Amino acid sequence: MNLFSNHYEPQNLLPGDGIADYYGPMFPDAEADQYLELLKSKIDWKHDEIFIMGRLITTLREVAWYGDKGIEYTYSGTTKIALPWTKELLKLKTAVEAKTGEQFNSCLLNYYHNGEEGMGWHTDAEKELKKNGAIASLSFGAERKFSFKHKITKEVVSIVLEHGSLLVMNGTIQTYWLHCLPKSKKITLPRINLTFRTIVFNM
Repeated sequence: MNLFSNHYEPQNLLPGDGIADYYGPMFPDAEADQYLELLKSKIDWKHDEIFIMGRLITTLREVAWYGDKGIEYTYSGTTKIALPWTKELLKLKTAVEAKTGEQFNSCLLNYYHNGEEGMGWHTDAEKELKKNGAIASLSFGAERKFSFKHKITKEVVSIVLEHGSLLVMNGTIQTYWLHCLPKSKKITLPRINLTFRTIVFNM
């Protein structure tokens, strides 16, 4: 059975120095709605704790880290140990792998309760991540603007990530581009984002 609702070819949003393939909505609205509710209730959500300028900050957004047994991920000064995959996450991982041809062993999830929660400019370039490896991002819930900014030219490219949509960052994108999820007081509904990643062992 085809898990996806369309057969659109991905479109690279960037002019160069990396790949950001946007596939658009990958699930029918009803199925995407079901996943949103399942993720809200079935994931072990925790408020994130990160170090900023030496201070431990607790974020408004909630996060969760799932993956293969024993996988750890360190970012912003804190280390997370992967929780075992849920059946819903494994189903989504399998679907994304089938669509992209990539293989993933972990998933970082973010739960933004409304538009007042977001992410500033950053790259996903931690040493545990596969160098120039793919990061597949599934979005469920409120449509949110997502932006890229070139580190040298400062060019900005933005897109609105739709409910049930897939975005795949690949190649040298983390070397040359920053990305962010801007805040917006106009958005009152929640968004859940799943970023499937590949952690490399024995660094």
